[in-house]
Amino acid sequence: MTVPKFKKFKIEAYKPGKSNIAKIRNVIKLSANESALGVSPRVKKILQNKELLISKYPDGKAKNLRKEISKKYKCDFEKIICGAGSDEIIQMICQLYLKPSDEVIVPQYSFLMYRIYAQIVGAKVVFSKEENFKVSINEIIKKVTKKTKIVFIANPNNPTGTYLSRAELIELRLKLNKNILLVLDDAYFEYMKNKDYKSGLDLFKNKDNVVVLRTFSKIYGLASLRVGWGHGPKKIISAMNLIRPPFNVNQVAQLAAIEALKDRNFINLSVKHNITEANKVRNVLEKLKIFSNEVTANFLLLNFDKCKFSANNILNKMQLKGIILRSTEDGYNIKNKLRLTIGSKKENMRFIKTIKAIFN
Repeated sequence: MTVPKFKKFKIEAYKPGKSNIAKIRNVIKLSANESALGVSPRVKKILQNKELLISKYPDGKAKNLRKEISKKYKCDFEKIICGAGSDEIIQMICQLYLKPSDEVIVPQYSFLMYRIYAQIVGAKVVFSKEENFKVSINEIIKKVTKKTKIVFIANPNNPTGTYLSRAELIELRLKLNKNILLVLDDAYFEYMKNKDYKSGLDLFKNKDNVVVLRTFSKIYGLASLRVGWGHGPKKIISAMNLIRPPFNVNQVAQLAAIEALKDRNFINLSVKHNITEANKVRNVLEKLKIFSNEVTANFLLLNFDKCKFSANNILNKMQLKGIILRSTEDGYNIKNKLRLTIGSKKENMRFIKTIKAIFN
């Protein structure tokens, strides 16, 4: 039997963080930057609603969700598009803008889906160097050519946890050619309380050459429902809607996201928990000569260069105890580092006890 020929992609597929360990129960997953506190009580009520009409298609344009987003963030309803996770928005941007002769600039240690979707449509991915695991504006500008169409930035950045300040983001947009689209991923912005930080949406909601990405997968805890959104100029959003898959955000995801947006108390609790717990974990790790970035998002990039154990050694020892961390060698090619998600109080305490035991 002959298999019809298909395209062959020279890409490294995205590898999600491990979720289980063979023969070990009660595994603690600290590898995927998921919500430490789960979901809002308001979301739980939606998920328990037996009146949901699962047999009917959802609103393809996600009007009610977009209205709630517009209301909360004081932005134009017509400038918002929703997707099955912010990943789908990234995919649509690449489909809309890129052809094989084009170039995309991404920082060398940045979210893998930027490069993957760009490569799928045949564009060339150009990596800009980072300085101490922080995005460098000067290095990005050095990489710009006549072929550059998009620059992708996550701020704060995954997996490094570093960030560009308000002034640095403004400088980047000013130095880039106006015809280059700047895509700013605000996936972790809710956690940011640093005084020199401003979200991409706050800075550029009225710009015609910036698209901002947001997600409900992190602080809102809706990772399994896959819902995200993008904000950009009307012309870009209208063009993206032409290629957006029909009914791409399911009904339950839309309803849950609307309720999640309304629960300010849950968000405030999540932010407070993250700052307190991340600093607690960070202080313990520093005594073991494991250093990290300052607390920004809901994860830390752990550096083992001055530690008596290597990153892989700790990764394996932790897995034997039922705790999963994220290796940064796969995909990111960051040596001797691990990414640690800040979990619940109980999960963090078990992590602390386990790593102390390893060193004793």
